Amino acid sequence: MPVGVLTLHLQLDMSASLKDKRRALRPLLQRLQREFNISVAEVDYLDDPAQALIACAHVSNEAAFTQRVLNKVARWVETHWGHGYIAGEWIEMIG
Repeated sequence: MPVGVLTLHLQLDMSASLKDKRRALRPLLQRLQREFNISVAEVDYLDDPAQALIACAHVSNEAAFTQRVLNKVARWVETHWGHGYIAGEWIEMIG
């Protein structure tokens, strides 16, 4: 059973406080969960309003399918999220 983890390092534009950061990230995380049926969480830079590290996990019975889903997630964030940009992305396959 392959598990894929996509890690996105996000730089947030115009986020001066943690409250601004929450306003930008919460809808993104909810949309990704709903749209792609993945688990998503902010995992680092919790006290930094200018950046966030989010992890997206997907499980399926095919590694290639999991890889495609996580690539689609990264491309979706890149094209649809208007509060910043992706500074780095990594996909790790487990199993």
